[in-house]
Parts: sequence; structure tokens; C-alpha cells
Amino acid sequence: MTAPSALSAPSARNAAFAGVLQRQGAAVVLVLGIVVAWFAFPRFGSADNLRDLALQSSFLAVIALGMTFVIISGGIDLSVGSVYALGGVLAAYGSRYGLVVAILLPLVVCSLIGLVNGLLIARTGMAPFIVTLASLLFARGLLLAITSEGSTTYKVDGGSAFLQLGQGTILGIGVPVWIALVLFALGGVLLRRTRFGQAVFALGGAEQSAVLMGLPVARTKITLYTLSGALAGVAGLLTAAYLQSGVTVLGVGTELDAISVVVIGGTLLTGGAGTVVGTLVGVLLRTLIQNVINQVGTLDSNYQTVVSGAFLLVVVIVQRLLARRRS
Repeated sequence: MTAPSALSAPSARNAAFAGVLQRQGAAVVLVLGIVVAWFAFPRFGSADNLRDLALQSSFLAVIALGMTFVIISGGIDLSVGSVYALGGVLAAYGSRYGLVVAILLPLVVCSLIGLVNGLLIARTGMAPFIVTLASLLFARGLLLAITSEGSTTYKVDGGSAFLQLGQGTILGIGVPVWIALVLFALGGVLLRRTRFGQAVFALGGAEQSAVLMGLPVARTKITLYTLSGALAGVAGLLTAAYLQSGVTVLGVGTELDAISVVVIGGTLLTGGAGTVVGTLVGVLLRTLIQNVINQVGTLDSNYQTVVSGAFLLVVVIVQRLLARRRS
């Protein structure tokens, strides 16, 4: 009677180890990378460089937070890059009418784009890939229409209070960093401590089972994509405040960056598993890689994309192997 349990114990330990490695592997790599960079490059550990790393990470982190919820649910949002750029332009344009308009205009428009995505996906059964790809084109087209094919750049007045959202500091750390941390804290509570968060995991695990359980599947999907659009808009307005203008060429490929850091952070592309803390680790790891390449100095900046792509491929392969080992 004891033989089966004795034989299954090592398998259970292996499955548990594989699960921990899948969730925490990126954090281990991040810590090791920081230690190596700290000793290899004297400038890496300087306060100015660390502040810059945190600030650079904050904009993508806000976008990736929304993407985390979407991917855990088994979906994808390809529109966030264009929505992010559109949000920045709308914020810069709205800043001429005051702080409230500069904030509300991009939030409302970007949330509406996300809402339409959610409605089409939830109510018509269309594939998220197709719907959000169409939204990507729509948002980019709207951006070009507003800026006269990109020839008009809206500037934020130097005395505008809106600039404090991007250029201000609290305790020596940029305001965008604090906003990103607050949003991640709220996102963690929403995902792990609410019924909505449990519905998100259930959707990614098995949507049909979620329907049979009586979960509000359609409403959850609509909320997810609205949230993703809104967070892309937040990142856009923060970037506009930081750069003091609405830059039309931003956001190209940002959706792929967001997807990559979410996956690197341990969220499965197949859905049903993931954490917002893992996504934050993925963002920091990507920023660390970029900074190390810049510190080397002899490598072209294009190597950042090559290294990031290769690293993502390795992570996906490892995730597949770990998933098989757990099963």
C-alpha cells in the first residue's frame, strides 16, 4: 500500500520544483544579472543610473500590467502600442485646455477603444488576435489623422502642471515610477483577492468550465480589454508629460515588448497562470539587458532587440518543458 505513495513523492517534488522555477526563474536571473552588472560596470550601481532604469521601466510596466490580465485570461491585445502612442498625442493636445482635460481625454478615448475590443470579442466570439489587430490599425490611423500624417507635433507648455506627472519627483524618484508601483499594487490585489481576479484565471484555465460555473464570462472579457486600453492610455499620458510632447512615432512594436515581458515574468501564453509581480520582474529584466548592452558600448543598440528576442524564445521553450514536467 505504501509503494505508490513512495513512487509518487519524487514526482510530486519535481512538479512542485518545476512550478516554482516557472514562476520565480525570471527573478533569479534578474538578481544574478544585477549582481554581475554591479561589479562589471562601475556606472551601473550609481544612483542616477538606477533612477533612470526605474523611470525607463515604468512606462512599459503600466502597459504590461494590462497585458498580464489579458494573457492570463487566454487572450491577447495587439492594439496597446498604437493606443499608447495615441494616448500620448491626445494628452499633449489636451494639455492646452488644462490638467483635467490632459488626463481625461486620453483615458476616455483609450478606454473606449478597449471597450470596443472587449464587446466584439465577448459578444461576437471573434478572435482577440483579429479584433485587436484591427484596433491597432484604427488607433494608428486616428493618430495620423489628428497629427496630419505625423507632420504636426503637439507640445506641452513649459508651465503646465501636467508636466509634473512625467518630470516631477517624490523622494528623488520620478512620479511615473510611483504611479506604476501603485497600479501594480492595485493590480495584484484585484487579481488575487477579488472574484474578478478568480474569474480571469478561470477564463484562461478553461472558458467552457467557467461558463458552466456561472461566471460572468462576457462581462469579465469586456472589463479586461477596457482595462488594457485604459492602462495603455495612462502610459501614453505619462510619456507625453515626460517628453513634453506627443511623439507620433512612439508605440511601434510596444505591444510585442509588453507580451514578451509578461511571458518572461512567468505568465503562460496559453492562459490560466501568471502574476503581476512576475510581469514587473520581466520589465526590469528587459531594462537590465538594454542597460548592460549600453554599458558595454561596443555593441550596436539593435542588439537589444536581438538579445530580447532570443531570451524570450528561451523562456517560452523552458516554459513548455516545465509544463510537461509538471503534468
